[in-house]
Amino acid sequence: MMITKPRGTEDVLPGEVKLWQKIEQTARECCDVFGYKEIRTPVFESTELFNRGVGETTDVVQKEMYTFNDKGGRSITLKPEGTATLVRSYIENSLYANPQPTKLSYIIPCFRYEKPQSGRLREFHQFGVECFGAESPETDAEIISLANTFLNRVGIKGVSLYINSIGCPVCRKEYNEKLKAYFRSHEDKLCETCKARLEKNPMRIIDCKSPICSEIAKSAPKIIDYLCEDCKNHFDKTRSSLDNLGIGYKINPDIVRGLDYYTKTVFEFVSDSLGAQSTVCGGGRYSGLVEELGGKPTEGIGFAAGIERLVLIIKNQGLESENEVTPEVFLAAIGDSAVRAAQKTVYELRLLGMAAEQDLCGRSVKAQMKFANKLGAKYSAVIGDDEIANGKINLKNMKNGETAEVALSADAIYEFIKKAERELE
Repeated sequence: MMITKPRGTEDVLPGEVKLWQKIEQTARECCDVFGYKEIRTPVFESTELFNRGVGETTDVVQKEMYTFNDKGGRSITLKPEGTATLVRSYIENSLYANPQPTKLSYIIPCFRYEKPQSGRLREFHQFGVECFGAESPETDAEIISLANTFLNRVGIKGVSLYINSIGCPVCRKEYNEKLKAYFRSHEDKLCETCKARLEKNPMRIIDCKSPICSEIAKSAPKIIDYLCEDCKNHFDKTRSSLDNLGIGYKINPDIVRGLDYYTKTVFEFVSDSLGAQSTVCGGGRYSGLVEELGGKPTEGIGFAAGIERLVLIIKNQGLESENEVTPEVFLAAIGDSAVRAAQKTVYELRLLGMAAEQDLCGRSVKAQMKFANKLGAKYSAVIGDDEIANGKINLKNMKNGETAEVALSADAIYEFIKKAERELE
């Protein structure tokens, strides 16, 4: 019986990996110019980190985490998101002792037990950034501008930015009372999870995926109408900074994000190419998370973008480029001596940085040439006893059929092909 991949996971095959690499390379290039340094953290963490950091009333903690006891009896969780992990690392490694702000980036696998569907997997990958130690609204604008730059450079179209402010503990106090009063009037229709949230954290009801709860939440009071003076000023200055940068946006008072640690600015970049799963990048500010996880009071803000969703958008919009690396040259061989000569030459060409191939399956010369054509080799040559004796090969241009006599050496082959490429430029 064949063993298949676990439900909710995907194999990224060689033909698609180049697209992933392009996205990852673009992410790293954007982070370099914005001053965000890459950090790598464990795939799993103590379960308590996410219980405290993400929030016990969130869907992520209540329903979606991959949690298990290790052989030492410790509760371990495969990380469902990146922010809590980076906060833990920021505290544990005393990054706060460095000149602030601390600007970090990551590309990670994440794990959530959800119903698999297009754009939503149980193992998925995120590119994200976090900035610690800066509370100015200009920081919010920088984070959003980094996300905007990344999405633009990836090349996807039809992406819109939506922003909101979800306030701070001061303005949330009054707002939560208004929410409780509203949802109590609909309590009999709420799902069991949201009934439990009603007293502990009513804002989580707004983010519920249940169609009935979502419909009820549409008419709920909006946090943006209850902002304290400090939060209102912060939001106004963030918007002013975005205006100054020429970044268009719309205010969406229904954005609350799905994790408990967010405060003040929250935002989402939404695509029109994915249907129901339309958010491709989202994030916001968190004022109490570092302190909650054992550090000193420190402002933080960040975002994460789903790589699988970006791949889907690129495919849906027909933006895939023909970027598969094909061999510059294929050396076919007749006989054992020729096989060794081809082997040595191909290796030396690779050391020079040129993509070169030879047959590894014992094919006939005719079959080798067919294989070279399937690989898309730009040049080919056949090596036999005569070529070894003369020290020369006939290098064939696979596109136009023209041949040229070249010395049987990696340096000569390399120089001939590179010269031909320069002449075509």
